[in-house]
Amino acid sequence: MKYPPPHHQDNNLDHMIEVIKTYPLATVISVENNEPIITHLPLILNDAGKLIGHIDIYNSQAQLLKDNKKITIIFTGPQCYISPSVYSTTQLPTWNYIKVHIKGTVKAIDSKEALKKSLITMTEFLETPDHKYVLDPDNKRMEGNLDYIKMFEITIDSWEGKFKLSQDKRPKDIELARTELIRANQASIVAFLEKVF
Repeated sequence: MKYPPPHHQDNNLDHMIEVIKTYPLATVISVENNEPIITHLPLILNDAGKLIGHIDIYNSQAQLLKDNKKITIIFTGPQCYISPSVYSTTQLPTWNYIKVHIKGTVKAIDSKEALKKSLITMTEFLETPDHKYVLDPDNKRMEGNLDYIKMFEITIDSWEGKFKLSQDKRPKDIELARTELIRANQASIVAFLEKVF
């Protein structure tokens, strides 16, 4: 049997880009001396098809985000447990999820002007669609922090879309699993926040 099952792989680039746009907080993984170094950062896909990010200079991973270093990135979409009780047919328990795995090559961007422009562009993207806040180019707080932020871009070498959404089930059960994914994500966020925040 082939793994991962082909019906759980989504090679549609538009679908993977939609995951990145909707869930931009990425798990960024570098390796040094056979040890993974992991940071969670928002990454934005620019018009040239490159991922753009910013990292605090005091983060140990910042030193690894330089020219020609290889990197792995994971974007995570919605996910949840699917109980057999959800389906209209007899099934086993499973977990449905959406992930996009990317391997790429990093390039450091040392220009302060490019960093400033990138911070403004990222803020504009993240404020979509309402744009309640606009990061002004003359923002003194931003100016004061430019020396403490490193900008980098990632050229994407490979994409892998993992969309495990009960595609191997009957159409009615696929729709029931979809409904449960929506319901469970909304309910679990409320329940979780009541416990920890």
